[in-house]
Amino acid sequence: MQGSLRRNRWRAGLLAGAAATLVAGLGVATATEASAAAGCRVGYATAGQWPGGFTANITVTNLGDRIDGWRLGWVFPSGQTVSQAWNATVSASGAQVTAVNVAHNAVLATNGSASFGFNGTWTGSNTAPTAFTLNGVACTGGVGEPSPSPSGSGPGPSPSTSPSTPPAGTAMAAVAAMQPGWNLGNSLDATGADETSWGNPRITEALLDGVRAQGFKSIRIPVTWGQHQGGAPNYPIDAAYLNRVKEVVGWALADGFYVMVNIHHDSWQWINTMPTDRTNVLNRYNATWTQLAAAFRDSPAKLVLESVNEPQFTGSSGDAQSATLLNELNTSFRTIVRNSGGGNATRLLVLPTLHTNADQARLDELAATFTAVNDPNLIATVHYYGYWPFSVNIAGGYRFDATAQQDLTGMFDRIATTFVARGIPVIIGEYGLLGFDRHTGTIEQGEKLKFFELFGYHARTKKVTTMLWDNGQHLGRTSLQWQDPELFAQLKSSWTTRSGTAASDLVFSARSTAITSKTLTLNLNGTTFTGLRQGSTELVRGTDYTIAGDQLTLTAAALTRLSGSRAYGVNATLHAQFSQGVPWRINLVTYDTPVLQAATGTTSAYTIPTTFRGDQLATMEATYADGSNAGPQNWTPFKEFDYTFAPNYTGNVIQLKPEFFADVTDGSRVTLKFHFWSGAVVTYYVTKSGTTVTGTVG
Repeated sequence: MQGSLRRNRWRAGLLAGAAATLVAGLGVATATEASAAAGCRVGYATAGQWPGGFTANITVTNLGDRIDGWRLGWVFPSGQTVSQAWNATVSASGAQVTAVNVAHNAVLATNGSASFGFNGTWTGSNTAPTAFTLNGVACTGGVGEPSPSPSGSGPGPSPSTSPSTPPAGTAMAAVAAMQPGWNLGNSLDATGADETSWGNPRITEALLDGVRAQGFKSIRIPVTWGQHQGGAPNYPIDAAYLNRVKEVVGWALADGFYVMVNIHHDSWQWINTMPTDRTNVLNRYNATWTQLAAAFRDSPAKLVLESVNEPQFTGSSGDAQSATLLNELNTSFRTIVRNSGGGNATRLLVLPTLHTNADQARLDELAATFTAVNDPNLIATVHYYGYWPFSVNIAGGYRFDATAQQDLTGMFDRIATTFVARGIPVIIGEYGLLGFDRHTGTIEQGEKLKFFELFGYHARTKKVTTMLWDNGQHLGRTSLQWQDPELFAQLKSSWTTRSGTAASDLVFSARSTAITSKTLTLNLNGTTFTGLRQGSTELVRGTDYTIAGDQLTLTAAALTRLSGSRAYGVNATLHAQFSQGVPWRINLVTYDTPVLQAATGTTSAYTIPTTFRGDQLATMEATYADGSNAGPQNWTPFKEFDYTFAPNYTGNVIQLKPEFFADVTDGSRVTLKFHFWSGAVVTYYVTKSGTTVTGTVG
C-alpha cells in the first residue's frame, strides 16, 4: 500500500537519526523548557577507561524549585561520543550532548538528585566536561534568579487565551491567517501514472468545497513532477499535467484557501542523489522551478510555493554536507522565483529544514539561510509526527506519557525560539502519527486524542500554523465524512481552546470479582470539571461519583447500575464535561483476563486463537530464553503494533505477522507477553522451525 511506501521513506529520512538515538539511549526525547532550574550542581566521574572507550557517571542536583522534566546539556572538550546510556536518554549534535530524564527520574525536588551513566568512545584524549546546563540554566553550584513558568500541559493561562495578532501585511500575519491547514495527500503527489494511482479518487471541486466547509483555511497540495517530465537539458513538464495542477489550484483559490504547492516525492526519487550527481540534479531542480515560477507568476498572493518536501541526500558525507546542499537548493529556488517577476517578486515562499526535522541543529541551519538571504516573505517549515515510539506504538510507547509530551512541547519551544521570536513565521506542513499510515487504530483512541489536544494548544500559543496530513485516512474523499468524528472534534476544538482529558478513556471492571469504585485522574488543562453525563442524563454528584481536585471517582453503586448484565466489552459510555472544549468520553468496560490457545501455523499465516473477554491489546513483548530481544527492531523487547502483531477482535485471534518471524531465530523458543489495557499480561510461547510455527500456553 502507498501508506507503507510513504512510511518507509519517512523512516529512511527524518527518522533515521531518531532511530539511532533510540538505539543509543533506549528512547527519543527532547525536553521542554518547562520548569527550568534556578540553580544546579553536577558531578561527573569517569568510572572506567580503556583504549578507545570509557564509562562515565553523572549526578545532577537541583538547587532551585521543583523541576518536572529535566534536560542536562554539556560539550565534550575532546570530541568524545556516547554509544549507550542508562537512566537517561542521550543524544548529540557534534560535541554538544543532551541528556533527558526517563519516566522514573523526571521529577527533581529542591536539593533532589538524579544519576545516570553511559558508555562512550574517545580518541586522543578523554578530557572531562566542566560546564553543564540544566534546562538551559548554567550549573554553577549556586542559586540564581527564578526561571520562567513552564509551558507545558498544565493549567497555564486561561484555555481560551489567544496569542497576540501580528501586524497586518506581514508574512507572520498571512501565515496566521492560514491556520488551520489540510493536506491533499496521496493524490497529485502519487508516483504512478496519475493522481488516482495510489487509490484516491480524482480530485473534484466538491471535495475542496467540503474541506473548506470543515473550517480549514489553507490547503497544501503536494505534487510529484518527476514522472511527468522530459529529459535534459530543459526537463519539460507535461503540459496536460501542469494544467491539471493549475486547475486544482484554481479551484482551491476560488474557495478562499491559501494554497501551498511544492516539489514532493521528487525529493527521494532524484533530488536525493545530489551528493554524487550535483550538476544534473541542480540543473533539473532549477529547470523545474523555472517552469513552475512562470506558470504561477500571476497567481493571487494566496498561492504559496514550497521549495521541496522532506529533503534528504543519499550518500552524503554527513549532516554538514546535506545542509550545504539544501541551502543551495533553497537559495536557488528563492532566486528563480523572485527573478521571474510578477506576483512572484513578493510571493510567500516556504523553505524546509533538512528532513523537515525540528532538531535544534536542523533549525539553526535553516535560520542561517534566512539570515543570509534577508527576505521578509519567507516561511520556515518542519513536519511533526510525534515521539517515534508513541507514533508507531513500539518500545513500550503505547501511552502519550511524559516523554512523548516532552518531545512535542520541546519541538514547539525550539521552533518558536529559533524563528517565531525573530518574526519568521513557521508552518508545520505535515502532522499526525506515523501509525496512521497503517490504520488509525494503531494508537489507542484516548491516547491519540490527548496528543492532538496538546498539539493544538501549543500550536496556538506558539503562533505556529499547522497542516494535517490526510492521505485519505481521515476525511472521505467522496463521502466528505470523517472516518473518526471524535478525533476531528478534538482537532477542531484545539484550534480555539483547550479541552479537559483524563489519564485514560477506559475504566475496567473484572466480571470475575465484585464491582468496586474506580478513580480516574483528570487532566483539566486549565478548564473546570462541570459534570458527568450518560447521553443526556446528568449523573448525580455525591451519589454516582465524587470529585476531589483532579480525581474523579465512580462509585461502586453507579458502576453496578451502569454495567447492567456485565457482558464483556463496553457496557456504558459516559462523558466528562468541562468549562471549555469537547467532553471526554469514558467507556465502562467489563472484562476478564483474555485466554489464548495453542496453535500451529506458518510464518506467512500464523494466528493465536484468543478469547479477548472484553479486553483490548496494548503491546507485545518478545524475548528469547536468555533474556535477549526477539524479532525485528531487537533493541527493544516491545514490538511494533500492527507491523509485527495485530489483534483481530471480530475474528478472535492475534496475528503474528511474517515481518515478525523474519527476524526470529530458527529453533529458539520465543516468550511473548501480551499486555492488555486492563493491566492484564498473558504469556505465550512460539517456536519457528523453517516455515512452521508452533505456539503453546506453557
